[in-house]
Amino acid sequence: MQIIETDRLILRPFREGDAVDLFAYLRAPTATCFLSLKLADLAEAEIEVKKRALDEGSVAICLKQTGQVIGDLFGGGAGEDEDAATTSVGWNLNPQFGGQGYAFEAARALLDHLFRAKGFRRLYAYVEDHNKPSQRLCEKLCMRREGVFVEFVSFTKDDAGNPIYENTMQYAILRREWMSDAVAIGQSLGMTGVAGAETSGSGA
Repeated sequence: MQIIETDRLILRPFREGDAVDLFAYLRAPTATCFLSLKLADLAEAEIEVKKRALDEGSVAICLKQTGQVIGDLFGGGAGEDEDAATTSVGWNLNPQFGGQGYAFEAARALLDHLFRAKGFRRLYAYVEDHNKPSQRLCEKLCMRREGVFVEFVSFTKDDAGNPIYENTMQYAILRREWMSDAVAIGQSLGMTGVAGAETSGSGA
């Protein structure tokens, strides 16, 4: 993908050297939907970084001033949806950097890139009904809540080993809606594509 710069962040593919930062927030995921990505040690983190480096839909969120990876985004990977013009998006931020607007700044840049540069027609996100911060982020991005899937998926089990099913909301936005809502969501992004910063790989 093309490297993207915002006011405070750089969005880029994962690369060698990112394992320590990735392990910092995947050693103990805070959102249940990311529990399956939990990393046991730095060695596992290095393997995960190599995997993500080959996935065009996997994006590292980096602080522009320090280069530190503070989270990740996904969206636009090859073969993700039957409709090639539709893709799911998501975000996972290191909790130590929460509450500073980084998730919104990064997600806004990714959605803009997927609509304008990649030409997607529709983007959607799944959010658990108890994940209020992600719901607020979707709404701030002007995504529409399309419905709730009751007991849709399980990420954990109870003491007896039975799956605990969670209700999941689906948010979505169309390209034409994104373009018309440009002013409302602060579309003066200040993003810059870094020349020559293109990479290709196999999306999951």
